[in-house]
Amino acid sequence: MERDLFFISPLNDDDLKKRNIEREQQDVRTAYFRDATAIIHSSPFRRLKHKTQVFFAPKNDHICTRMEHVMHVSTISNVICRSLGLDADLAWAIGLGHDLGHAPFGHIGEEILSEVLQEEHSSRTFKHEIYGLRVVDKLVAKGKGLNLTYAVRDGIITHCGEKFEQAIEPDLRIKPLESITERNFYPSTWEGCVMRMSDKIAYLGRDFEDAVTLGIIRAGDLPSIVQTVLGNTNANIINTLTTDMIITSEQTGKIGFSDTIFEAFTVLRKFNYESIYYSPELTRFNIQLKKVLRTLYQHLLESIDKYKLEFHLYKESKLPLDQRFGNYLESMHTLYIAENNLNPYAALDFIAGMTDNFALDTLEELIIPQRFK
Repeated sequence: MERDLFFISPLNDDDLKKRNIEREQQDVRTAYFRDATAIIHSSPFRRLKHKTQVFFAPKNDHICTRMEHVMHVSTISNVICRSLGLDADLAWAIGLGHDLGHAPFGHIGEEILSEVLQEEHSSRTFKHEIYGLRVVDKLVAKGKGLNLTYAVRDGIITHCGEKFEQAIEPDLRIKPLESITERNFYPSTWEGCVMRMSDKIAYLGRDFEDAVTLGIIRAGDLPSIVQTVLGNTNANIINTLTTDMIITSEQTGKIGFSDTIFEAFTVLRKFNYESIYYSPELTRFNIQLKKVLRTLYQHLLESIDKYKLEFHLYKESKLPLDQRFGNYLESMHTLYIAENNLNPYAALDFIAGMTDNFALDTLEELIIPQRFK
């Protein structure tokens, strides 16, 4: 399909596909398809299957994980981009990589790491969008990074799924991504805008269905305007929102929703936040989860202070956490020396990469003594 005249970008294609280290050899894949496969084969992507979307460490296999969420976002944005004549490979790659910066335990984990980081550096906070760029640029492959294109990196750091705008347009310039520290930037590409909006389409209906499955709410609790306008199942909600976005974007030249659909969408968002995300069933775990991550973080800071970069000392420790952390530092020490960021960023990076279960298991190793056999 030809690109809609609304969505022509003045940006140079070479600038959008530029990598920090240019590749000497090309293959049959497009630049963005190559980025997508690099993300899929990375260890942070693999860990998404055991990271919280909303309900931490669920024992029910049908509850959405972070990996399923990024797949949903990728497919929705892919369909919309194909319909609008945009680059589906670019949207797919951004969708796959957009949540690689998430900490264990979802958004509460992000809040906890932000708190401990501010205690060390009052001007710094932990935002998974901003941190996602650090993951793909510096932390993957033992500090080498994935060497992704500018357009994919830009889409990752500017995806911000918490802001609910009716319509958005791209920030049509090449930005210094490494200097971004806040969520007030928009993607440079139309595809990045589509993915940013698809993020919201993907999670609200699915989170509602998961909450029903877990007995937190009932299916009939969904507000009547949502059921009438959007539908009463995740499949119907996604179909309604996706179709409306394609039609409305073609009509307006912006990536967005019609007035009627956006009104119902806003009601669904409000319902989810009040009935699910801030419900007592979820927030009752917050104090415990804070203790988990703070205990791990404090222990790692003490280990750094005690052992510094003497890697053999970590290995000689009787604690599995110290041994694993020492192996991590040994593989990444070049990065931390170059950044002069060993303390506290090594501890933060190590914890942020943990899955929910790994964090819980590690705490258990740390505080419960092994029994004599």
